Amino acid sequence: MNEGLTIDSGDTAWMLVSTALVLMMLLPGLALFYGGLVRAKNLLSVMSQVLGITAVAVLCWIGWGYSLAFGEGNALFGYLGKAGLAGIGGDAAWPLATAGEAIPELVFVAFQMSFAAITAALVIGALVERVRFAAMMLFALLWLTIVYAPLAHMVWAAEGLLFAMGAIDFAGGTVVHINAGVAGLVGVAFAGPRLGHLREAMPPHSLALTLVGAGLLWVGWFGFNGGSALEANGLAAVAMVNTFAAPAAGVLAWMGIERFVSGKPSMLGGASGAIAGLVAVTPAAGIAGPIGAMLLGATASLACYGFVSSLKNRLRIDDSLDVFGIHGLGGIVGSIGTAFVALPALGGHGAEGYALGAQLVAQLAAVGVAIAWSAAGSALCFAAVRQVTALRHGEEQEREGLDLSDHGERAYYG
Repeated sequence: MNEGLTIDSGDTAWMLVSTALVLMMLLPGLALFYGGLVRAKNLLSVMSQVLGITAVAVLCWIGWGYSLAFGEGNALFGYLGKAGLAGIGGDAAWPLATAGEAIPELVFVAFQMSFAAITAALVIGALVERVRFAAMMLFALLWLTIVYAPLAHMVWAAEGLLFAMGAIDFAGGTVVHINAGVAGLVGVAFAGPRLGHLREAMPPHSLALTLVGAGLLWVGWFGFNGGSALEANGLAAVAMVNTFAAPAAGVLAWMGIERFVSGKPSMLGGASGAIAGLVAVTPAAGIAGPIGAMLLGATASLACYGFVSSLKNRLRIDDSLDVFGIHGLGGIVGSIGTAFVALPALGGHGAEGYALGAQLVAQLAAVGVAIAWSAAGSALCFAAVRQVTALRHGEEQEREGLDLSDHGERAYYG
């Protein structure tokens, strides 16, 4: 155990719960949210991809991902001194902001592992209903190694490039949401559109499943944001209140503009607005006040609505479940907006003498680096996968449905 550090049982308990909450976001939260949005013939395919990527992420993180992200290293990545969790026993401590206190490093490993898993799983939402299971498993392995772990190091490790610049990313606006959104957009360019895109109706087969999934995601997000405080303290409470406020504003903003444009607010719009608000407040969860969180949630929701409802189709982008449209764009709005909502005038928790201009430059730099790193690295990963195996199924298999093509089973019989 590290000299001078004491494991705090209360903080440890909170982090154990937070880790389990983030896993719940994946299984069953994301699986249900995505599963309800696809056609019935592809439900098991989507759920299997979420399940498989979770397993790949766990093994990758233990093997080398954690060391690349949080091991001692340079400005871009950690070295492999902690590969296989070498030297991290039950008595190893991870220091907290409160002097002299710590949590077991294995708990920190598990918490960050759940982040890696959900980020990789988010990507598949852009590519569902056409990509092969085996191809996505290989992609996840490469992407977590080449893209996710180094970006996490840049943002959250003490010697990381963006951390040293002062960029604020409390719980993953750049590392998780911009990263996944851009990767999904790159994947669309490699995979191409679904058969019948913009010509055939492709309605969700069960919005009830989608709302259940959205609810589980919102509940799990309290672990995502609140757990990023790493302590059961006032900072976690700030993050928790903001995790209520931002999605609530997002729900009403999305449904409100739907009511104005089409005359009817939709349930899917409400769920989408909630996720957009959650995404936007993620980087700012520990530094915004509740008013700032509401502003972020509403702004991101309106921006995402504009892209999803209009611009996406004009650009003929088949981002199936709007991974870029909600996570990528919402993450960009939230990461840049973090500089503004930290202002004390908006109830934010920026330090005395907080300099908006300097912080805005740091946030813009972080967004730019995250987009460039994810785009280049994701393109490399998809190109490598395509050299090993076909990325998508043939036309006949796609029309039959990926449940049968990939897994030989159906979600519903009779």
